[in-house]
Amino acid sequence: AQRTPLPKRFYTEVSVGEGEGGFTILLDGRPVRTPARGLLRAPTRALAEAMAAEWAAQDTEINPFLMPLTRLVNVALDRVGPEAEAVRDEVVRYAGTDMLFYRADGPQKLVARQARSWDPVLDWMSGTHGARFFLSEGVQHVTQPADALARVAGRVPLDPLRLAAIHSMTTLTGSALLALAVAEGALDVDAAWAAAHVDEDFNREQWGEDEIAARRRAARRTEMDAAARLLGLLG
Repeated sequence: AQRTPLPKRFYTEVSVGEGEGGFTILLDGRPVRTPARGLLRAPTRALAEAMAAEWAAQDTEINPFLMPLTRLVNVALDRVGPEAEAVRDEVVRYAGTDMLFYRADGPQKLVARQARSWDPVLDWMSGTHGARFFLSEGVQHVTQPADALARVAGRVPLDPLRLAAIHSMTTLTGSALLALAVAEGALDVDAAWAAAHVDEDFNREQWGEDEIAARRRAARRTEMDAAARLLGLLG
């Protein structure tokens, strides 16, 4: 009863406009603006059309939670762009304590699952980018080589849209390496999501699924898919 009422849909037609700075979403001919009042602009027509489809799909109310791509682009333009270097640094900090480095000491079934899901990503970082990391058993912190983290930093783009997508996937999975693997096509989004939830899925098999946790996970998956889709729409 205390929720803020959603705004009513006030437009009839949704279209895509084109100008010097890229593509915009038009509502009855007027361009959509971000929460910070900048133009909601896309560098590719494919991305603009995907966001326009989200606006067109709104019924009598405009529900931002049903527009994950638009929300992510808003974040990219309003918040990530002005602080791109700080956001990149945050992704690198995640890499310093990446989930993939911290392995269970048992049971053996979980240890094996972690290795199957996580080792290929570490092998890719080592073989493709020359970034080699130390692993730890349990939760004891291990300091990663500065050279490896510098190589991670070199793979994180400063372009606001791509950076926003990578940052989103990093925070959703707890792994900058999984996010980079998706961004560079070394891993698809389904495999990355499964890798991020090896421990959770193992525990769920043992103890059953919590309904509230399942809903939260579904909401996070929507955000993950939006980030991966954004990267694909950028070309």
